[in-house]
Amino acid sequence: MRIAPITVKAATARVRDWHRHLPDIQGGLFAAQCVDDEGNCVGVAIAGNPARVWQGQAKLVISRVATTGHENSCSALYGALCRAAKALGYDEVWTYTLPGEPGTSLRAAGFVDMGLNKGGNHGRPSRPRAPAKRPEPKRRWCRRLAARAV
Repeated sequence: MRIAPITVKAATARVRDWHRHLPDIQGGLFAAQCVDDEGNCVGVAIAGNPARVWQGQAKLVISRVATTGHENSCSALYGALCRAAKALGYDEVWTYTLPGEPGTSLRAAGFVDMGLNKGGNHGRPSRPRAPAKRPEPKRRWCRRLAARAV
């Protein structure tokens, strides 16, 4: 198994086919794929911008990881995107899971559980949006890539 490049467009197509509960994704900054020994894609991951409030603060969000279930592919993809983020100058990488997901691959890739967020919808009276597909609270995970200057 190895990590290989993939376009965000091609990774998005794989996410639509493989992701269990959120197959739709809008854009991304870069992506990676995991390929088996025969060269078949067995997993993809997409990194993107964080929520607007966090933009410009050297944070990156891994917005989707989807695999065929190939052993260790999730951990390998999280690690690869974190290495790429560090090379690009990001300080932190965040991602989110549903509360019932164990986070085994995230812990293996060096992420720390930051607890549950509030969940909910993102619309405001001044900026209405479509209701969230999964409005329940999510578990936020963080991996620090660089020491913070004090």
